[in-house]
Amino acid sequence: MGLVNGGALFGKALVNEGIEKAFVLVGGHIMPILHGMRNEGIEITDMRHECAAMYAAIACARASGKPVAVVTTAGPGVLNTVAGMLEAQGCCMPIILIGGAASMDGMKRGELQDQPTLNVQETCSKWAHRITNTTSIPYFVAMALRHAMDGTPGSVYLEAPVDIVHGEVDEEKVEFPVNSRAKAMPGGDSKLIESAANLLVNAKRPVVIIGDGARFSIGDHAGDITALSDYLKMPINVRGSACKGLFGNEYENLLLRSGGLLQADVVLSLGVRFDFGIGYGRIFQLDTDIIQVHTDSKQIGFNLRADIGIIGGVGAVAKKILDIVKAKRDKPIAVSWTSQPKTSVPESLPERFYTEGSPVHPSRLVAEVVKFLDGEGADWDFVLDGGDISVHMFDSGAMLAHRSGQIHTGSPNGMIGMGPGQVVGTWIVNRKPVLLLTGDGSFGFYSMEMDTMARLGIPAVVVISNDGAWGMIRLDEKHNTPEEVESYGHCNTELIDAQGKIRAYELMVAMWGGHGEMVCDPEEIIPAIKRAAANGKPSIINVEVDREVLSSWTQRTADAAAQRSKK
Repeated sequence: MGLVNGGALFGKALVNEGIEKAFVLVGGHIMPILHGMRNEGIEITDMRHECAAMYAAIACARASGKPVAVVTTAGPGVLNTVAGMLEAQGCCMPIILIGGAASMDGMKRGELQDQPTLNVQETCSKWAHRITNTTSIPYFVAMALRHAMDGTPGSVYLEAPVDIVHGEVDEEKVEFPVNSRAKAMPGGDSKLIESAANLLVNAKRPVVIIGDGARFSIGDHAGDITALSDYLKMPINVRGSACKGLFGNEYENLLLRSGGLLQADVVLSLGVRFDFGIGYGRIFQLDTDIIQVHTDSKQIGFNLRADIGIIGGVGAVAKKILDIVKAKRDKPIAVSWTSQPKTSVPESLPERFYTEGSPVHPSRLVAEVVKFLDGEGADWDFVLDGGDISVHMFDSGAMLAHRSGQIHTGSPNGMIGMGPGQVVGTWIVNRKPVLLLTGDGSFGFYSMEMDTMARLGIPAVVVISNDGAWGMIRLDEKHNTPEEVESYGHCNTELIDAQGKIRAYELMVAMWGGHGEMVCDPEEIIPAIKRAAANGKPSIINVEVDREVLSSWTQRTADAAAQRSKK
């Protein structure tokens, strides 16, 4: 075997722990790690910004169902990942970040890029550690992945000082952990599972709600969750995007489009965190029975009582509930208690999604994107990013998946700017075309990841909802502080040029021969998307939208402001 450096050990250790893909931005402190990963066959994707690398890793983990690595250089390279580390926590995605650092002797002595990165990462990850001995690299890689996958999955950090990475050791003296993680999820308490099954069998209006926290504890049991839903004709409500498409084609299985949360008498919650996005659980009727299943005991009873709280993998628990339900009820229920959609997805959109005129109504833009994804783009991946345009999409109720790993959004953290990175991450998994719908403000964060797409040959179409502003904040400002706006104008919320025109983002793609087009007529949106798709290179459709239209979010803040003004 002979001598090997720390970078080679990282490569071998990551493969040993099941890492297949990594997103990186190069740097002198970490090059041996990249060489080690390459030599071990890990697919490495280089990005233009470290935070975008994190967003790519999140999408990659979500689509693949496997943990992913990110490697960044010391100091600013590590610090640039903070928002992404927190987003991985919010999305429940197991990401291991390996960051370079100053040498052990050079720390706190002013060596190049000597910054307190470990202290920072301890505040934004599940677990963080600095490796101080080259031989121990495999041991701590295994430990990091255990933490990343435990309970609610999330991001972890390993700091690798440059002398530890470059240090050489005798490979024969290095121990690589084996069987270092559990191979099965806990199955839950049998008595509690029996009680949960009894509630569901006797329920008149049962509902399932599934959160991002379920993605890595479903295992091979997605079909059992679908079977349980079908046996009791119980609607499945998928929150977030991690589990969308796992339970069948959401366009075809009407139980995946039936809702029913507000009327439910029994709720089976699988991997859900009851935060503001679900009204802290207050959306349910007071007499609704709540069954909560989660691998993380801290999430059971969080903001919402757990009438039955089961600690276990949601897949394994659902399978046991299904078996008991079948034993107690020998025939499946024939008809669901919910009224199910009778129209196609585009036809079911509310009236405002058909608004004519120019500039384009944001909801109409959403409708045209939905039509494309329902038709020619049915097998495309879809990434949603932005503020108000995301609200318009969520309001449509039409963000549906034909298959797993197809839909990518943010977490309740409210991050924006993730879109370009997520395009790269999802494409790395399945090599399918990607459509990104984003706001103009969000697009500006990491727009140079379009160059990453061009280098990798990613056939992506970026549709920009362009209102020439930080739209959500501008509209809040307009309705909450009208006197301020009337006297002094908007305060740093405008993104238009000096002549009041929106930015011509479509011109960017000329650098690599992509298709760029500005659209002002709603009837031209789908034809423009098709022209961009035919180009086969990263392309931009820049849609000028009505900058005064309120989404449901900004409408609520405007209504609240109006009420205050009456007092």
